[in-house]
Formats: sequence, structure tokens, C-alpha cells
Amino acid sequence: MGLLNGKVALITGAARGIGKAIALRFASEGADIAFTDLEINDLALGTIAELEALGVRVKGYASDASSFDATQEVVALVMADFGRIDILVNNAGITRDGLVMRMSEAQWDAVINVNMKSAFNFLHAVVPIMARQRSGSIINMASIAGQMGNPGQVNYAASKAGLIAMAKSVAKEMGPRGIRANAIAPGYVISEMTEVLPQAVKDEYLKLIPLKRGASVDEIASVALFLASDLASYVTGQVIPVNGGMYC
Repeated sequence: MGLLNGKVALITGAARGIGKAIALRFASEGADIAFTDLEINDLALGTIAELEALGVRVKGYASDASSFDATQEVVALVMADFGRIDILVNNAGITRDGLVMRMSEAQWDAVINVNMKSAFNFLHAVVPIMARQRSGSIINMASIAGQMGNPGQVNYAASKAGLIAMAKSVAKEMGPRGIRANAIAPGYVISEMTEVLPQAVKDEYLKLIPLKRGASVDEIASVALFLASDLASYVTGQVIPVNGGMYC
């Protein structure tokens, strides 16, 4: 018996990276997987094939998570296809870095819309479903940047701090309905997003990490599995740092 047998997980931005790792970990524990990405391209189709190989029901949906109306539509489709939503992972995210005095309004808006407004969109659509079910686990993928800030990322840090505050607020609002809400705050993760960083930047990060390495996406997925499962049945309103000791 898997930890998530009989559960349906909805994960945003899961065609690759941390979202894909979470989907694979959830599927390996028996969860059926619905995931969204901007388009269901060859990359997303490959993710679907990997998930289906684990013997669970899977469907990918092309959707712009930053659009309120598109989110309402995609959640309705998920309910039509799966009948319930037990786990929501707000994972969709982008970066548009720049020093605050040089950051454009477009850079600010893009990151806030994709990283934070998308989470509101999905919370607005999914929380009523979980309330009717009187159960559910919500996981917001935040960041160490949302806890300690990061130069050149005022937009990204603000969006991730917002995800932490949103999880804490939803936990207080929806606890009486049996819904838990938490955030995960990864530090330096080895992924497609960080691989493009200059080696000098990576080396500076490693100097700050007591474990002297970055996290794998699978290590982040393990924490998500804990929060999604009944192992965390009394854990809500928390932010779980996964940063190798970089920020305590």
C-alpha cells in the first residue's frame, strides 16, 4: 500500500524540475496525477509517459496558471476527469532577475503573476472542493529567498514570501474543514533553473551551505510527500526549510 493510494494530486508546472519530481514521487506512492503546464509539448508528454509507467492515472493540461479564468476551467476539467482533488501543489514559477533600481514593471508583474497570483487562482478554485470533501493537503512551493531575501530577486523573493503567508493564512481559515496548508522553502537546488547560473555563483552558494552541496529535486519531493500524506496529519501552517543548513 502506497502512502497516497486513492488520492488525486493536482500539481502546477510539473512537466520538469521540482514539479516533475514531486509528481513521480506521488505516483510511486499510488496517487493519480493531474498536472498543468503552459503547453503539453514533447517534454510534458515524456513526463506523462514516465508517470503512466508507474501504473497510475495521469493527465496533463495546457493552462496559463496566472490566468484566473483559465484556472477555473482547468480545475473543472480535472474534476470531470478524476472526480476529486486531495492534494494541491502550487509549484509553477519563473524568475526575471534584476536589481530593484533597474527592474522593469514587466519583470515585476511577470514573476508576481506566475509565482503568486497563480497560487491564489488555484486556491480559489480548489479550496471549495476540498471543503466539500472535508479533507485536503495544500503545498506551496516557496523558497529560501522568501525567508532571507536575495539580491537581484526582489520580485522572486516577494512572491515566495507571499506563498508562505498564503499557506499560513489558508491553514487558519480552512483547518476546521480538515484542510492542511504548508509551504516548502528549498535552498540551492540542482535543477534546470539553477544549472544556467555561472559556476562562480554556484560556488558562492556552496560556501554558505553547511552540507556543501545543492539539493536534488528528489530530496525536495520527499518533503512534499511527507506533507501530502497522513504522516503529516497534524502539520499545518508551517514552512519547511530544505536548504542544507544555509538558513536556520
